[in-house]
Order: sequence, then C-alpha cells, then structure tokens
Amino acid sequence: MEAANLIAFNLTLLAAMASPGPAMLLAIRATLTGGRAHGIATGFGLGTMAAAWTGLALLGLDALFALFPWAYMAMKLAGALYLMWIAYGMWRDARRPIAAAPGPLPRHRAFITGLSVNLANPKSVIFAASVLVVIFPAGLGAAEKTLIVANHLVIEWIAYTLFALALSTGPARDGYLRLKPLLDRLAAALLGALGVRLLLDR
Repeated sequence: MEAANLIAFNLTLLAAMASPGPAMLLAIRATLTGGRAHGIATGFGLGTMAAAWTGLALLGLDALFALFPWAYMAMKLAGALYLMWIAYGMWRDARRPIAAAPGPLPRHRAFITGLSVNLANPKSVIFAASVLVVIFPAGLGAAEKTLIVANHLVIEWIAYTLFALALSTGPARDGYLRLKPLLDRLAAALLGALGVRLLLDR
C-alpha cells in the first residue's frame, strides 16, 4: 500500500460526505438545533460507524453477507424500519418551534443517534468493500488494514467537527430557524426514502 492509495481513499470519502445524504442532513440538523457540541457528538457517532463498516468490509463481512443472505436481509429490515421511524419523528415535529421542543439530547445520546443512523444501513459495508477493492491492492496486512480504518475514522471526525464549527454561528442558526419546516421535512424525506429503498432493494 502506498500513500497515493490513502490519498485517493480520503478524496473519495470527502466527496461522499459532501453529498447531501441522510448522514450529512442529520449532522446539519443536530448542529443547528442542539449547538456545536451536539453536532460534533452526532458527527462522531456517524463517523465511528462509517469507519466500523470499512473495518468490517476489510474483514470480509460482505463475503459473509453473500454466504448468508438471510443475515443481510434481517439487518436491512431492522435498519429500514429504524430509519423510517426517525423520518416520521422529524416530519411530525417539523413545524414545532425549537423553544417548544425538549432541550438537546445529552452528548452521549447524540453520539448514539449518529451511530445508529449509519448502523441502520448495512449497504454501507458493500459500498466500503467496492471502494476498497478499487483503491487498495490485494493482500493487505493487518497493520495496513488497521491504518485504513484509523485513517477513515480521523477523516470523518475532523470533517464533521469542522462542519459543526462552521454551522454553529448565530447567522447559520437563524437561517435554519427560518427554514426549519422545509429543511426538517427534506431530511425526513431523505431518511424515509433510504428506509424504503432498503426494504425494496434485493
């Protein structure tokens, strides 16, 4: 493995993180509703599970899913239902003012929320496996696999931290409050769509 492989992997990660998917929208919402620490904790949860999926892909979990399709289907079903439950709550509370809602979750619960959202998408391990196969050479040793996972974790944590710091300003929060019903329902729609896609994909 060469430095160029890690650079290519990191660029792929950053491009994936920058896309307006459910994880990024959850991080945005967490920061703007709960503040900087809340957003960082949610991002740490998202990043930890994303790195864990990469580690599992390196260990061959994608091959295990191929060998035992029922295990993959069970994880997909549980994940889809969880994502749709989160989407329902976001949609239901979209018009509820922030002041009327309960205070932000404790940091450990924000972390668990982020962790759970990425855990609910077992297709992430398939995505991770495909990226790893394209970017890295075959026959990686244990130390190289550990480096890849640690690198993934650090990149995710740094990116979500910088993102939360940028969004935790007064103007960003004021803008969110003005657009809260629209943004919350957009996030809910994307999370719900991901849940439905998990249910329907074979």
